[in-house]
Amino acid sequence: MEQTSTNPVRRALPAALLTVFIDAVGVAIIIPVYILLVLPGPQRVIPAGWSLQSGFIFLGWLTGIYSLCVFLAAPLLGELSDRYGRKPVLAISLFGTAISYALFAFGIREHSIALLIAGRALDGITGGNIAVARAVIGDISDKKTRVRNYGLIGAMFGIGFVLGPYLGGRLASPGIPLINIFGHQLLRTPSWFNAQTPFWFAMILSLIDVVVILFVLPETLRKKINNGRLHLAQSFHNIARAFRLPDLRPIFATSFLFSSGFTFFTTFFGINLARRLGFAPSNIADFFSYIGICIAVMQGVVVPLIARKFTIHRVLQFSFFGLSLAILGLFLPKNTTQLLLIAPAIPLFVAPIMANMISLVSAIAGPDRQGEVMGINSSVEALAQGIPAVLSGYLASIYVGLPLIVSAITLATAGTVFCVFVKKSKLPKELQTLHGSAN
Repeated sequence: MEQTSTNPVRRALPAALLTVFIDAVGVAIIIPVYILLVLPGPQRVIPAGWSLQSGFIFLGWLTGIYSLCVFLAAPLLGELSDRYGRKPVLAISLFGTAISYALFAFGIREHSIALLIAGRALDGITGGNIAVARAVIGDISDKKTRVRNYGLIGAMFGIGFVLGPYLGGRLASPGIPLINIFGHQLLRTPSWFNAQTPFWFAMILSLIDVVVILFVLPETLRKKINNGRLHLAQSFHNIARAFRLPDLRPIFATSFLFSSGFTFFTTFFGINLARRLGFAPSNIADFFSYIGICIAVMQGVVVPLIARKFTIHRVLQFSFFGLSLAILGLFLPKNTTQLLLIAPAIPLFVAPIMANMISLVSAIAGPDRQGEVMGINSSVEALAQGIPAVLSGYLASIYVGLPLIVSAITLATAGTVFCVFVKKSKLPKELQTLHGSAN
């Protein structure tokens, strides 16, 4: 379907991209706040008797519980969107996300570990918004627009990742410059800002997105599909089915390893910066915003240039190993300047992987399986994010840099699996040529 064929379809793309953007902001806004929950101070949540190592393990579980709940729920929500339409399922999942942010804010205020876990779990259970948004993009994309549209998802995620940490760091810190660019400071955050504030802000954003979905997004599902009764264990059945599909099995395996490796990197790198370079929450926020800017630039500029010269297959073959080496390179910086010079190597390789992997999944799935396959893919990614997040807490409790080492090894394994098992000749024809990659 051409995305420009009708006015309703033209509205679908920006509405879906807004959902991706707000989801990225919500995911990233928590990054600079995590450190406040475990380090000594007025906003510490963990009990006073806990060691810092125990706090790391708690943060691993707090991060992982969200992804593990997404793993359970995403395939169900994907299939429900095939059965009842994208619009109602997306609106309900976003409303659940808004409630989860409120629970998390209350958990910080009451110093309640139970509420924090409940908030992240609810967000995961209703967190199929990315899967459904991807299905919307799949509904309105054709062979010529698929890579471009999924590239826009990556760009919007990058922009959200720019603003999310920056907002999280500012909203959680009273009395610091609201804008600080190369030493030029403007305004200061109010004295009542604290670790709860970012989550109230994220809740408001989610509610705004619910309104947009209800009143702007048209229904993009052309043919509703009813595959019979849904099962609570559908995620496990779908994962098993995914790996029984010969055309998708190696792609899902690669996706699992990539998501695992990248999660080992992201979960505790902020803590790593605090321990090694003395970064405060606002500094961590600025760094991840810097990475987000680089991802957005790479998605908008570098990925299209690469697509004109190399096939998707060749780009992915190179990018996994490049990212593995770039992760190891993060052990080299001894100060902030060196870190800022080395760090752009991460988005240089992440951007083409993000854009091209999801494009592969969508193209192989075809128009009739978008909801189901995107739900399965989100479940694969969620499982790959949940387990490493939990493991990262235990690894960081041994040595704060250990998750980075495991990340590099896992990403190199992803590249090996892709090179050995994903053959260019088996890909859809539009992805075997430069023309298919560039449009």
